[in-house]
Amino acid sequence: MPKKKDQDHKEDHLMAEYSYTVLFEPAQEGGYVVTVPALPGLVTEGDTLEEARERAADAIKGYIESLLADGLPAPADIKLNLEPKKEEVKITVPG
Repeated sequence: MPKKKDQDHKEDHLMAEYSYTVLFEPAQEGGYVVTVPALPGLVTEGDTLEEARERAADAIKGYIESLLADGLPAPADIKLNLEPKKEEVKITVPG
């Protein structure tokens, strides 16, 4: 149950942090195509690596929020040992 604070009794929203392995594949036309092995169907892209990271975080957040809203659990990360650049993108969603 969220905690109450201040005299206005505003609620603190509980947050959960998730980390996922993200693959950044250079696109032929430039930029990066981004996938997350643990989240089937999640694909985004960015013109630069920084933009691709930002879009990955936004896409992951939306994916997890949608699962949680439907009463489904967030999946565990899948660690891979592949050639493409891989990173963990941390996000915070209400939990």
